[in-house]
Amino acid sequence: MIPALFFYLFAGVCVASAVMVVASRNPVHSVMFLILAFVNAAGLFVMMGAEFLALILIVVYVGAVAVLFLFVVMMLDVDFAELRRGFDNYLPIGALIGIVLLVELLLIAGAWAIGPGVPKTVALPIPTGVSNVEALGLVLYTRYVYFFQAAGLVLLVAMIGAIVLTLRHKPGVKRQSIPDQLMRRKEAIIELRDVRPGQGL
Repeated sequence: MIPALFFYLFAGVCVASAVMVVASRNPVHSVMFLILAFVNAAGLFVMMGAEFLALILIVVYVGAVAVLFLFVVMMLDVDFAELRRGFDNYLPIGALIGIVLLVELLLIAGAWAIGPGVPKTVALPIPTGVSNVEALGLVLYTRYVYFFQAAGLVLLVAMIGAIVLTLRHKPGVKRQSIPDQLMRRKEAIIELRDVRPGQGL
């Protein structure tokens, strides 16, 4: 009785928060509803026994991504009234695309069928005597270690690309040059002057 009550509580709040993310007119409120949806989804993961996914959802999405969205929305100070000015012009095209996607989802959901032997072939044997996080680590760093390294490499390339694209060299701004600092000689940076008593430079 109590697990079912918590399930409906987390699921209801999660669905309502997801709807408010789209329906809210204030972007800051949308981000706050998104954080609330993530927290309730983490509660559902805990009830399913996936503690690691719940922690990742809280730490990564709520702690980093959602907070980043919130700060970006607050600092950009975008004029959303100006953005909504041409909304009516694109409404028919958007409605048509939405209807097409809805029909495709309904066709997929109606024709979806899972064979009786598929779960046995896909699922890996769960080790006994280990926790959920340890079992996930054993699978991730043994069978899927190359895919894990490839995903890390893709993220590294994406981060370097973002830095390169956003880097701007402004004229007239002094920048640090490491090779010039390492190759400089004392004759170029030190100047000795004979200052007489009672006189300044």
